[in-house]
Amino acid sequence: MDMLPAIVNQSHLVLPDANISSLGFLGSWREPTFTAAAKVRVGVTCCFFLLASCSNVAVLCSISRKRCKSHLRILLLSLSVADLLVTFLVMPLDALWNVMVQWYADELSCKILNFGKLFAMYSAALVLVVISLDRQWAILYPLSFTSAGQRNRIMLWMAWIGSLLLASPQLFLFRLRTVPGANFTQCATHGSFAQRWQETTYNMFTFCTLFVTPLGVMIVCYTRILWEIGKQVKHKKELARSKNDLISKARLKTLKMTLVIVVSFMVCWTPYYLLGIWYWFHPEMILLTPEYVHHSLFLFGLLHTCTDPLVYGLYTPSFKEDMRNCLQKIRCLLTRRDKNSKQLADSEMNTKYFTSMDGPTSTGSTLQSIF
Repeated sequence: MDMLPAIVNQSHLVLPDANISSLGFLGSWREPTFTAAAKVRVGVTCCFFLLASCSNVAVLCSISRKRCKSHLRILLLSLSVADLLVTFLVMPLDALWNVMVQWYADELSCKILNFGKLFAMYSAALVLVVISLDRQWAILYPLSFTSAGQRNRIMLWMAWIGSLLLASPQLFLFRLRTVPGANFTQCATHGSFAQRWQETTYNMFTFCTLFVTPLGVMIVCYTRILWEIGKQVKHKKELARSKNDLISKARLKTLKMTLVIVVSFMVCWTPYYLLGIWYWFHPEMILLTPEYVHHSLFLFGLLHTCTDPLVYGLYTPSFKEDMRNCLQKIRCLLTRRDKNSKQLADSEMNTKYFTSMDGPTSTGSTLQSIF
């Protein structure tokens, strides 16, 4: 079922061939089905799940093993955790909901899972805001690096607590609704708002806090950063030539990495949220746009969770080395397992041979000598 967008609280309620008048929509109601487009969406989501889970876990392990005390380390750890929350909460829930079409679990699960879904989305966006603010401070105020660690921890606490608070309304808004006269139950927010404008206001608030405000902060931060770098180039300051430069080579490399991550967030999610705005003010558009458009834009948004580890690996040589070491260990483990299996097979053959030659009495001594 469609999920317009992750912040829209009519989630999984309608498809282009479904119009639920009993749940707040005009027209005759037809039960949604697991369409061909939805099947493609589920298949792609499963592929994204495997890619995002493996890559983000690899990044998490790689960063955790580093003993450096860089204040950026905790930010990248938080970003990996946030991406894993999106991977393990948003993706499976979306895939299962599309397959089942309606909601078969209880109301408590309905509330908690939708809360977790929005919490994961908030955490991913707000951690990116913290990273953008940190890069701004690092470039514009390089002498403040001594307090960067404490400042980042405070901002991260604010980001995670803010995500919990901003997602908490989901616990009160989502509930089970059953279509009168039909065996169809859905987890939705219909009936939680007295007026249509109240629902639209809440959705716009969520849209602003989840996408517009974080996006605005990121744009302002990186605009100021690029402006500062441009001024230094204009004044012919030799950048990244010595450790005493205002912007070191390593810092510029980190800046490029975070900038690419932020840009990928903007590119991947903007089309989907724009579709959500259109839906909020013109709900009938769900019947006018092809179903594959909704599915494609949502999948394009999820692609951001898969790109973060790739960007990190591209700009971090140590991550590539960690991956090579990990693959080598796996190869050695598989080789050792094959060797042990072969030795065990040879041992069993020897046991059978000696048993047949010497009888049951010699079997015990043979086994002791082998093992």
